[in-house]
Amino acid sequence: MRAIFLILIVAVVALIVAIQVGLVNVSQTRDARAPTVSANANGVTTTAGQTPEFDVQTGSVGVGSREAKVAMPTLKVEQKDKSVKVPVIEVRRPAPNTPAATTNATH
Repeated sequence: MRAIFLILIVAVVALIVAIQVGLVNVSQTRDARAPTVSANANGVTTTAGQTPEFDVQTGSVGVGSREAKVAMPTLKVEQKDKSVKVPVIEVRRPAPNTPAATTNATH
């Protein structure tokens, strides 16, 4: 729950900053009007209200690449031969013309 509140707070702060630095420009183009309701002897009459209308202009962000000189570390790799034990798997086929080995198992 705290994470959701934190995300909402960060989003609101980001929107405020974007408006303050001019990245987002919001201007109202139509006013809001509440609906009207009147009652008389003939009944109730209503007239529709009007929602506000806004024009939102946003800035743009350009993404690209350029050449730059950056100090890069170098790595020198030296290889030396060493003797180490490695695992070996050996598969043997049965010799031809020999009966299959049987095992005595007790259950």
